[in-house]
Amino acid sequence: MSAAKRTDPVPQVGLADDWLDGHGDVLYRYALWRVRDADTAEELVQETLLAALRGQAQFSGRSSQRTWLVGILRRKIVDHFRRAGREVSGDDAVRLDQVLAKDFDDRGIWKAALGQWPKNPAQILEDREFWDVLDDCFSKLPPGLADVFALREMEELPGEEICKILSITPSNLWTQLY
Repeated sequence: MSAAKRTDPVPQVGLADDWLDGHGDVLYRYALWRVRDADTAEELVQETLLAALRGQAQFSGRSSQRTWLVGILRRKIVDHFRRAGREVSGDDAVRLDQVLAKDFDDRGIWKAALGQWPKNPAQILEDREFWDVLDDCFSKLPPGLADVFALREMEELPGEEICKILSITPSNLWTQLY
């Protein structure tokens, strides 16, 4: 692809359509499961695709496009929790780049090569029965408890970061997880 074509907005729109067709369902389910609101999940997927378009030149191909897009979406979800007012204000606030700095550089690229998965991640994400059961379980949890569980178990954030993101005490966090 020539440099002239990369700056042309028409191919980018086509690329976004390809990403949406190829990965949109997975991205949407990933977001919906974490934020539990259809409109918010759609908005996060749109923000993800827009960020991917803006940063497509930095995509090195060391991971699949889906993995790269999910990494961008993951940062958008954490940012959503912050915008929702659940973070500590002022100097104690955890910045998004600090939360994700251990895994991604400032362009959204993995810092280290990923290891081999025991199963195909796309197959795991698309296992509809699993997600239906998990979604049903989550729908029965109070929203605050669901947020704590998702950040701890799905996003694998340490307790200190969860407390800062959700503006809760460590005692409250561990009580909810218990």
